[in-house]
Amino acid sequence: MSRTRLLDSLSARPGLWAFSIVALGTILRFWFVATGQLGLVQDEAQYWDWTRHLQLTYYSKGPLIAWIIDAGKLFFGDTELGVRLGAIIGMAVFPWLVWILVAKLWKRPIAALFSIFAIAVSPLFEALGVLMTTDNPFVIFWTLSMIALYLCYTPRDDGEDRGWWPFLLLAVAYGIGILAKYTMLGLAGLAVLHGLLLVRRGLLPRHYWPRLIVALFSGVIIGFLPTFIWNMANDFVGYKHVFYLIGVEGKGAQKLIRLSRVPEYLGAQLGFALPWWFVLTVIAGWHALRRVWTDAAPDSSRQAFSLDVPQASILVVYFWPITLFFLAWSFHTKVLANWNAVSFVAGSILCGLQIERLMLSDLSRAGWRWLKTGFAVSVLLVVFVHVHQLLPIPPSLNPANRLKGWEDMGQHMHQVVHEHFADPDRVFYFSNVYDITAELAFYVPGQPRAYCLWESDRRMNQYDLWGGPKQNIGWNAVLVLRGDSPSCPQAIADMFQRVSGPYRYVALFRGEPTRPFYYYLCYGYTGVWPVQEGASF
Repeated sequence: MSRTRLLDSLSARPGLWAFSIVALGTILRFWFVATGQLGLVQDEAQYWDWTRHLQLTYYSKGPLIAWIIDAGKLFFGDTELGVRLGAIIGMAVFPWLVWILVAKLWKRPIAALFSIFAIAVSPLFEALGVLMTTDNPFVIFWTLSMIALYLCYTPRDDGEDRGWWPFLLLAVAYGIGILAKYTMLGLAGLAVLHGLLLVRRGLLPRHYWPRLIVALFSGVIIGFLPTFIWNMANDFVGYKHVFYLIGVEGKGAQKLIRLSRVPEYLGAQLGFALPWWFVLTVIAGWHALRRVWTDAAPDSSRQAFSLDVPQASILVVYFWPITLFFLAWSFHTKVLANWNAVSFVAGSILCGLQIERLMLSDLSRAGWRWLKTGFAVSVLLVVFVHVHQLLPIPPSLNPANRLKGWEDMGQHMHQVVHEHFADPDRVFYFSNVYDITAELAFYVPGQPRAYCLWESDRRMNQYDLWGGPKQNIGWNAVLVLRGDSPSCPQAIADMFQRVSGPYRYVALFRGEPTRPFYYYLCYGYTGVWPVQEGASF
């Protein structure tokens, strides 16, 4: 199809195109989850286990993730689909929020359409549409806060002030976003920075600052107060965990600069957006920054990218500070790739604007061929990710293989219990790491409670706060360890009257080997459970 014909088709029915992209992606993700192409990854299983102990917050995350999964269970029960239903729905809602901002409020439907395409083919957002993680609701309320902040300082079509309702929307988005992830607290700084940029241009309406302060304060009350109450009752372990994780405390704080972490982080960011779209995002981000800072109007060949200052300022504030902050922080400590996830919200809009600019400019034949290739390869990658399990890829070459095999592990341990213990109803399961503990809880038939054995050389987790099986004195147990750590923990000798093992088992996924495990058979629980000392948070 020629560029002109494609543009004519998109311009005639942009809403229909947008709906088709979102609907097809949603159907594909629903099929992927419902047919069991990938079992729950470790964090998902842990978040599911949290739903059996609903609290104001949890050790490492806010409570929203558990609440969403609990709601999904109402429709599909304690199944993979029940756990991931929120992810599927969330990634159908998110693009429509982008559509509301760009197509409806900014009157740029073609740019909105290309932004939705950038979201649909992004490996980051594809993952968030399948895996039920905290980043899924986080990006939704982050996007909603973008819409609210834009409305806070723009008048209605008749020129009248919008009043308090956009600030109320901002407070709700901010508060619920904090319940999803503590990183949302940084929005307050971005909102202030955004206001200062507009002050510089003389664009702020009357009463803006008082209303903004009230909105942000209300959001903190909504989102931060529950976590504060919980942390007060638990020695502030959640906050200590965050400080340890970001390198403010613990081993990560001992050295200021570490160059070894940077390449890994940069590579992950390129992969999240696909390199060719990431380049367009950065170019568009630079244009937006110039527009805000210098009021540089685009020339006629770039007219398609033109934004007014309020629009450009929203994108600048929601893209550059987050992107540059985590890049700088990666020089100090290990920055997990998804910490920067919300910058790709504004990034997808910037990418859509840049694609629109290229499509409407005097693009050469070679340029159009490269752009078409980018479209085609992006779509093929999306299809490949969802159907890879149906292709004859050797397990050793399949990067997703390390995420599989949990269901088979749970089934095998259940079988072991029935083969080796006279009373399977008086057997409990435990591990020394949270991920195996969570997967045992989900995939062992009957979904029994599982426990996590405390060891001083690992980080603390939510299971440590729930304690051990005090009520199971006299019971037997199965201890499951990673395939690279077969040595039996020293504490086991005091915990049980007799222990046999280790036994090795290689878990399977659809008949193919995935990962090895070691397990021990433990007889006669004495009631001893290791005391937590010298925790790494």
